[in-house]
Amino acid sequence: MRKIFFTVALFFTTIIAGNAQKYAYVDTQYILDNMQEYKDAQTEIDQLSIDWQKELEKKFGEIDKMYKQFQVDAVLLPEDTKKKREDEIIKAEKDAKDLQKKRFGKDGDLFKKRQELIKPIQDKVFNGISEYAREKNYAFVFDKSGALTIVYADSKLDISDEVLQKLGITPQQNTPTNNTNGTKTTTTPKSGKK
Repeated sequence: MRKIFFTVALFFTTIIAGNAQKYAYVDTQYILDNMQEYKDAQTEIDQLSIDWQKELEKKFGEIDKMYKQFQVDAVLLPEDTKKKREDEIIKAEKDAKDLQKKRFGKDGDLFKKRQELIKPIQDKVFNGISEYAREKNYAFVFDKSGALTIVYADSKLDISDEVLQKLGITPQQNTPTNNTNGTKTTTTPKSGKK
C-alpha cells in the first residue's frame, strides 16, 4: 500500500512539475539603451525636433515683428491698406500654426519619423524576446519598463542581457536602469539569470 501511495504521489508531482509554467521579465528600456541604432535614431529625432522648433520660432518671431510694425503704422494707413495688412498677419499666423500642427501634431512629421526610425528597432527587440522565450520555453515574459507595475522582481528572472546577446549586442557597463520602484540606479550589465 505504501508503494502504491508513493508511486501515485510521485506521478502527480511529476505531472504538476511538468505543467509548471516558466516566466521571466525584461526591461525593454535597458535593452534599447544598449542598442547603438536606437541611440542614433533618438539623436536624429531629437535634432529634427530642435530644427523644426527653431523654424517655428523664426516664423512666430516674423509674425510678431509684422504685428508690431502694423501697430506703429496703423494710424497713418488708409482703411483698405490696414485691412490688407491685418489679413496678411492673420494668414501668416494661420500658416505658422498649420506648420506647427504638421510638424508636432498627433500624426505629424515628428510622429511619422519616430515610427519610421524607432518602430523597426522595437520590432527587432520584440522578435528577440519572442525567440528567446520560445527557445527557453517561457510561458510569460513581462516588461518592467512599461505600464505594468511589478512590485518585486527577482533579478534571477531578468532575461534582458540574454535578449541583448540574442540580438548580437554586448551590454554596456554602468547603464542607468529603473528599479521596480521607479528610481534610477547605475548598474553593471544584468547577470545571474537562468
